[in-house]
Amino acid sequence: MSKLKEKLAKKIEEHRPRTTRLVKEYGDVVVGDVKISQVIGGMRGVKCLVTDISYLDPYEGIRFRGYTIPEIMEKLPKPEGAEMPYVEGHLYLLLTGDIPTEEDVMEVVEEFKSRKKVPQYVYDVLRTMPRDTHPMTMFSAAILAMQRESVFAKAYKEGTANKMNYWEFMYEDVMNLLAKLPEIGAYIYRMKYKGDTPIPSNPDLDFGADFAHMMGIDKPYDDVMRMYFILHSDHESGNVSAHTTHLVASALSDAYYSLSAGLNGLAGPLHGLANQEVLRWIQNLMKSMGDRVPTKEELEKYCWDTLNSGHVIPGYGHAVLRKTDPRYTAQREFALKHLPDDPLFKTVSLLYEVVPPILEKHGKAKNPWPNVDAHSGVIQWYYGVREYDFYTVLFGIGRALGVLSNITWDRALGYPIERPKSLTTDMLEEIAGIK
Repeated sequence: MSKLKEKLAKKIEEHRPRTTRLVKEYGDVVVGDVKISQVIGGMRGVKCLVTDISYLDPYEGIRFRGYTIPEIMEKLPKPEGAEMPYVEGHLYLLLTGDIPTEEDVMEVVEEFKSRKKVPQYVYDVLRTMPRDTHPMTMFSAAILAMQRESVFAKAYKEGTANKMNYWEFMYEDVMNLLAKLPEIGAYIYRMKYKGDTPIPSNPDLDFGADFAHMMGIDKPYDDVMRMYFILHSDHESGNVSAHTTHLVASALSDAYYSLSAGLNGLAGPLHGLANQEVLRWIQNLMKSMGDRVPTKEELEKYCWDTLNSGHVIPGYGHAVLRKTDPRYTAQREFALKHLPDDPLFKTVSLLYEVVPPILEKHGKAKNPWPNVDAHSGVIQWYYGVREYDFYTVLFGIGRALGVLSNITWDRALGYPIERPKSLTTDMLEEIAGIK
């Protein structure tokens, strides 16, 4: 047993009594009320999910296992000469709740290397698909095709899996799957957009560096992707990709079924496509200015014209956050160092000055500050990844870290199948007192 799995086993044994006690002794304690607006409005704000992997604080932003993003970037071990931490170290933190040592991280790095070989039939499946197939369709299909590899499904069928050890088989699936995602993603990119010229994996490189290598992009793109995967790894359990992965896994579907389903949700325009929509808006803005960086006055007018036409300024505002998204700040700090004179970045910086006061004056945004999507597409564009449709695959690789960590713990703590109760419109009208 690997040291990571051994530590996880210890953490699970310590945690199980807490969950059991809450259900048995405090199961009737009311957590919160549910309003009709929440029932009809997508369950927004309804407190009905549990996760210890991450929490979205309105003022401090996303916390991974209790650590803020600046703390994560400072405390997690980094490859020699790198600015950003190992993705493998972040996974260690998500699974265990502990900041890993250098030795801990290197064990995960080596474990991924032993699990990263992608079956040939996955490439065969991808190559039979029309080349104009959306890359997210390809990515989800490749993951689903590998379901035959599931250790959990095999153990369940053979009768060797039980409620106490489900998590061990899920862990094997999760590690096997995560190790393969960079190669699958990069293969799709090179096949679709770079003349069908896949680059083999380099066994000497870590998760982020090997992905950059297989994409064919030089340093510091390895740091870009370490940062990107970490920042996009988790976002509580209520967003579509996280909730869908959890929901499907609650039926005891394995990691392959569950992640593929979650990625299908991530592919939606209201979820994972936001960063490309922001980039398109900025580029249209610059095009209207003659492909130059606008002045502050020109930008203010363009923003007001956007709002007065009934549209929103993409990349600004957040359902929970009430300050600048720390994920935005982390990317901004990287861009200030590596691409300070890039016209797109200059425009993003100017928007950071101009948009919040406009939105405050406009009065309709609870949070006038930028979120993560306001920045991530600009950095990808700068380093040559200019195929908008592929951005969600990048998001998906990162998000897999969090959602797969979550369903490992779901199985460990024995969470049941998710089955909320529905009401009819007549029932809601009766509750509301409508005659």
